[in-house]
Amino acid sequence: MAITPKGLKLLAAGLLVMVAGYILMAGGGVKDPQVFNYSMFDFRRMVAAPLVIIAGIVIEIIAIMRRDAE
Repeated sequence: MAITPKGLKLLAAGLLVMVAGYILMAGGGVKDPQVFNYSMFDFRRMVAAPLVIIAGIVIEIIAIMRRDAE
């Protein structure tokens, strides 16, 4: 099989990390569209969440590309 059980675990871990990044990015909406909400542009949504998503993508790439010793 091209992807080993260890690779499948890494794929699942990468998926969970990416989902966590999208959860970090969620929120910040307001009920009144006339009111501007500055919390949309805080550190968590603008810096931390994209870095977590990129880390998940890197984990996915590693899980797919790594070769186990035979």
